[in-house]
Parts: sequence; structure tokens; C-alpha cells
Amino acid sequence: MDTTSIPVLSLKDIVKRYHNHLAVDHVSFEVAKGTIFGLLGPNGAGKTSLIRIITRITAADSGTIMLEGEPLHALHPSMIGYMPEERGLYKKMKVGEHLIYLAQLKGLTFKDARKKAKYWLEKFEAGNWWDKKIADLSKGMQQKIQFIATIIHDPKLIILDEPFSGLDPINANLIKDEIYQLKEKGASILFSTHRMEQVEEICEQIILVNQGKKILDGSVSNIRKTYKENIYSIEYSGLDAKLLVSNDLYEVTTQDSGMATLRFNAGATSYAVLKSLLDTGMDIHHYNEVLPTLNEIFIKKVSQNNA
Repeated sequence: MDTTSIPVLSLKDIVKRYHNHLAVDHVSFEVAKGTIFGLLGPNGAGKTSLIRIITRITAADSGTIMLEGEPLHALHPSMIGYMPEERGLYKKMKVGEHLIYLAQLKGLTFKDARKKAKYWLEKFEAGNWWDKKIADLSKGMQQKIQFIATIIHDPKLIILDEPFSGLDPINANLIKDEIYQLKEKGASILFSTHRMEQVEEICEQIILVNQGKKILDGSVSNIRKTYKENIYSIEYSGLDAKLLVSNDLYEVTTQDSGMATLRFNAGATSYAVLKSLLDTGMDIHHYNEVLPTLNEIFIKKVSQNNA
């Protein structure tokens, strides 16, 4: 049997209630092997509830969860690495002993845990932190230790909740590069954040939840294309900006110093628009379609859902 096509994680019709509050309302999605998948939504959307169900911190009221084709069971958390938004390091423990302790909780022997801890600290240029107490580290340094603790046991599914919070740009890039390397080695990453520009940069697939329901999912590229609004930008010369005016083909939405943004009218083609512009005597240096950002789509979909 070919297992490469089996999703590392599959959720179907997951429901979770807390008293009278429906936190997760029949949510379904799949995370393919070796991908970076974005779990998105505003505060209170149900993201944390879903993560807690996947990691068996809580149980779903109904629905099915499969990890590599098997129903989720008690041994599966050892195959998962979870980095929560609220960090959980023990402040009085030393870095080395802390990493060993957490690795052993995930099933590693003391010998293997120690070896892995030393490897990752050296890789992150933090070998001299071994005997430092967690409390003596900066927030950014603690963040790196938390990341190491999340991946030290080579999990097949890595869940990262706001992994770049508190990191300076250099260390954020360090973690980002490591995420890419883990993906290339076959790990699957479930990535949750409020920073849409990060999602747009690193995620291949996303799901957007709001008020406990799935309201959007698919590949990042396809979603941006689906919600495009026929807006194009041009860079030009040889024409006074004041002469570029709206017509039957397009509406000029912005223009300044040889740059303009056009919204095509219904039925207008790139050929017709470009011919019209060239007929004015301008020279066009750059022309491209402007796709909406994930942040713009996020705001639009959530606002529509809340209306």
C-alpha cells in the first residue's frame, strides 16, 4: 500500500462544545505530508480548541481524527511536536536538563535526549547555555529553547502557535529557515498565527475558521487568484500623469509620478487596455496584476461571516 498519499493529519466533522458555547462546528480539513499548513482565524474562532483536540489535551464531542491513516490514540502525541503560544518552560530548571526532561517525556532515552539537546543547541549557536537557568534567558532565547523542545524528538507533525512572537528579525529568520529544513526532511507543519504576511510567505495551504466554522480553505496561490479584483499596476513614462484618466476600459484608482493602478471594467482585456495606453504615446516599463493579500481576504471573509 502506498502511504505517501495518506495525509499526515485528517479531521472530519469535528465538533466541540464548552457548556452552551459551540467552539468547533463540524470542521474538516487535511494536512498533506511534507507541507506547511496555516490554521487561521480571529481570536475566539476555534483554533486553540482544534489544536487541543489534535494533541489530545481535550477530546472532540464528535467527528474523526486520523494521524497517518490511523484513528488518533494515546501513543500519537509522541509523533507530534507542539509549541503553544503561551510558553511552558520551567523557569528554575537549567537549559540542558530541561531539554533532556522534555525529550524523555516524548519517548527518547536519556542518552538520545542528551545527544539531541547538545546537537540542537550547537546548531542554534547556544552550546554555552547548557547550564543556564531558563529564568536567566531573554524572551527570545527562551523562544529558541521552546522551539528546540518542540522538535527534539523528530515529530512527524509539528504544531507551531505564533512561533515568531518575541523574536528579533535575525532569530525569526533562523527559526523560519529551520522550518523549511524540517519540511524538506518530510515533517508536516501546522502553523497558526495572526500575521498574515508570514502565512503568505511560508504556507502552501490554509484553512480559515471563524465562529467555530470553516469559511475558507485551499492553496494560498489559488485563494489569492480566486479573490482577485481585476486590479493592475503600471509603471510608465512619456505621459503627463494628469492625462491618464478613467475610460470605458478601466478606472484609474491611483496615480503618481509615472505609477498608476487601474481597475479593469467588465469585459476589458489586457490587450485592449495596453493598446489603449500605448496609443496615448506612453512607454510602459512594467505591468502586472495586483492580487489581494491574505490579510485583505482574511478581513473580507471574516467581516462577511460576522455580518
